[in-house]
Amino acid sequence: MTRTPLAPQDAATTDAPTGIRRAVRDVPAYPFTPIDAAIKLDQNENPYDFPERLKALAVARLMERPWNRYPDLHADELRRRIAALEDWDEHGVVVTPGSNVLIKLLTELAGIGQTVLTVNPTFSVYTLEAQLLGANLVQVALNDDFSLPVAGLLKELRTRPPGVLYITQPHAPTGHLDAQADVQTLLEATHGWVVVIDEAYHQYSHSDFRSLVQAHPNALSLRTFSKAWSLAGVRAGYALAAPELAANIQKLVSAFTMNALTQAVLEVALEHPTYVHERVTEAVAERGRMLDALRDHPTCTALPSQANFFLLRTPDADAAYRHFLSRGIVVRRQDRLHLLAGCLRVAVGTPAENDAFLAAATDLR
Repeated sequence: MTRTPLAPQDAATTDAPTGIRRAVRDVPAYPFTPIDAAIKLDQNENPYDFPERLKALAVARLMERPWNRYPDLHADELRRRIAALEDWDEHGVVVTPGSNVLIKLLTELAGIGQTVLTVNPTFSVYTLEAQLLGANLVQVALNDDFSLPVAGLLKELRTRPPGVLYITQPHAPTGHLDAQADVQTLLEATHGWVVVIDEAYHQYSHSDFRSLVQAHPNALSLRTFSKAWSLAGVRAGYALAAPELAANIQKLVSAFTMNALTQAVLEVALEHPTYVHERVTEAVAERGRMLDALRDHPTCTALPSQANFFLLRTPDADAAYRHFLSRGIVVRRQDRLHLLAGCLRVAVGTPAENDAFLAAATDLR
């Protein structure tokens, strides 16, 4: 278990205006540097754009609407449509511009002055927001097989002041999917905690934790339109929760936060969801093909995954990263994270992109 203190103040932070909170001054920016490459496999994006015919429908719908008027106060129409899709009470749906925004709001809801509990390694936004907001960040190391450290998390849940617990299923950045029984065991020990089950990649694992959320009113499912729906550029995510919990989260959502363009695009997407199933089916098949092709690699190991990405463990992550980049392929280094020495994270692309990656991997030593 690790408790993450604020980083020591350095020369760079002393030049910042003194009115800025030290927690903000001392936390580094979001750890990502865009790289221009022909094949982009570094951000777990859907390799296919939103279908052209649906784009045209969304643009036409947007053109019909007045741009001088504010959109729905709390995206009420979208909430109703998402509730219908998910078979959920519309009063338990909260929509924001991306699930990253919801993570910030959830940390404000239950983390400030309290505890943010998660695993290590984990999605960096959980830890970043905890540090920015001055929460007590506690991380428990994953098991060596990347499964949830149930005993370690139970100890923290029972001995620390409550706050928010983040669980990702499938897990990022490993792609591991845990048994629902393990998540249920944790939920049963979370009296006084808010539990976030982040299901950003659930379509690729065919998993669904909504039944656990329904049984535990202190829990919620966090979902996104960025991955399987091919809408990362539109920015939209949502939470499925009990109405009382959703109402408290909604207090933190800025008014009119979902703009007219996003609403038009999501309405069209929700009216034509079949493309999502088609793309997920291909991604899952391609993931299996890539893992099979790398199975007998002489120096690298492709680790199992239930997401739209996988980890490739290499003898030298820096050299491997540069090797792929020299072939016009950008992947994501993860080798500085706990348990992930030598690892690169590789998103599943189109079949042609995956062929190029596999060809480049054959020359990797």
